[in-house]
Amino acid sequence: MSEEPLRPKTVSDSRVELTQLMEATDVNIAGTVHGGVVMRLVDTAAGLAAIRHAAGLAVTVAIDEMTFLEPVHIGDVLVLRATVNDVGTSSMECGVRVEAHDPVSGTMRHANSAYLVFVAVDEDGHPRPVPPLVAETDDEQRRQREAKLRRQARLAHKEAVKAAREAEATAADTRSS
Repeated sequence: MSEEPLRPKTVSDSRVELTQLMEATDVNIAGTVHGGVVMRLVDTAAGLAAIRHAAGLAVTVAIDEMTFLEPVHIGDVLVLRATVNDVGTSSMECGVRVEAHDPVSGTMRHANSAYLVFVAVDEDGHPRPVPPLVAETDDEQRRQREAKLRRQARLAHKEAVKAAREAEATAADTRSS
């Protein structure tokens, strides 16, 4: 018995927006919000987008890129916007844009951007298929193309590391004989 194909979903089907006030407990010794606090919020926002797209549990398998562009301060309100940029068989790349809003002055800064990879898992923790992604707008299609480039780079990097390790192992075997 074959399974029914999964119904494609649009980017907007899984879009997430989180808002969080930065408080004194979020600050590092330099007096700015600790990068780890921002990373946790980024992972949460991206994870929710992945879970929405997969309609079930999804786990973080990689942070492909995270760029801290501006410092975040006590009293800033972080707004995190996450979307699924592209999907594979069971994996999803999610992009997150973090803006820091100063509620007193009204200014907004683009504080962080990140790309994370998630895998949808079943109740036993095994990878499971995810629906295809429909990128409707020019911006969504650009993000999908860029996600495919990042995936190619990840796979090429993985293969290069594997080849280097195999070459080192071969060289060590040759030296020991």
